[in-house]
Amino acid sequence: MMITPIHRFRDIERKPEYLQPDKCVPPPSRSSSGMMWFIRDGCGIACAVITWFLIFYADFVVLLVMLLPSRDFIYSLINGIVFNTLAFLAVASHVRAMLTDPGAVPKGNATKEFIESLQLKPGQVVYKCPKCCSIKPDRAHHCSVCKRCIRKMDHHCPWVNNCVGENNQKYFVLFTMYIALISLHALIMVGFHFLYCFEEDWTKCSSFSPPTTVILLILLCFEALLFLIFTSVMFGTQVHSICTDETGIERLKNQEPTWEKVTGWEGMKLAFGGEFSLRWCSPFSDLCCKETPPAGTATVSPSEMMVEEAFDQFSDQEVVVQVC
Repeated sequence: MMITPIHRFRDIERKPEYLQPDKCVPPPSRSSSGMMWFIRDGCGIACAVITWFLIFYADFVVLLVMLLPSRDFIYSLINGIVFNTLAFLAVASHVRAMLTDPGAVPKGNATKEFIESLQLKPGQVVYKCPKCCSIKPDRAHHCSVCKRCIRKMDHHCPWVNNCVGENNQKYFVLFTMYIALISLHALIMVGFHFLYCFEEDWTKCSSFSPPTTVILLILLCFEALLFLIFTSVMFGTQVHSICTDETGIERLKNQEPTWEKVTGWEGMKLAFGGEFSLRWCSPFSDLCCKETPPAGTATVSPSEMMVEEAFDQFSDQEVVVQVC
């Protein structure tokens, strides 16, 4: 047996029994796994409700305080259509990011039969997550909130009550983009409305009393400025993560890449599902682009995809089996 140089891990035999597969519950059947993905986390649900409330509040102030009392019908119509369209796309992106499986590894698949079916070759290493009893693919990490191992997990976001991973990163990027756009749009309209009210009579520039109007506009301005900064930063970090093919967790760990990176424009096409088109901006389009190996390279079997050749240096509780 080859001795692995990883001092963090406990050396064990290569027999499947040493992964304790008898303690693992087999993964659910296909019929049960087709259920809607939803994380029952109180904090995440509260944050999601707050997000919807803040979008509704912004829409309320934009429509009833600024646009409807305006004397310029064309101005109100154009800005109302643009703002509500962006707000609708933001909500749709939020829902898709929240209800889409981010790339969860089948729970309890570290069974004796599955381990033997991998047909591991000499020198190959597989990792078992002791928390969800799953064989972890490369770049998968366990989320303590979702209670699952997530492929290409970037982080767990309470605002979408879900992990951001391989399958829903596009929707999270769209959510941050549309929130940043409506925040910027709201700030511009608040600025113009203040100028309009200063030039005109405050009692005529809104259907509310002047003190109420000022309070509503200041609250909207504070909300829009705060979320413009926050979502712009998140949007930039997510795009950078896609273009460098490095998740937030991997960047924090300063993890050396053991995978073939798909960077730049190719990474964007892989994350957003194909060649550049309007589908990239739509939260209703599903991901249809699969990463294909370059011409002339050997294809990778599903069993080999489950093999992790590099260790997760911060996962001290993982169990390692090395076949010799």
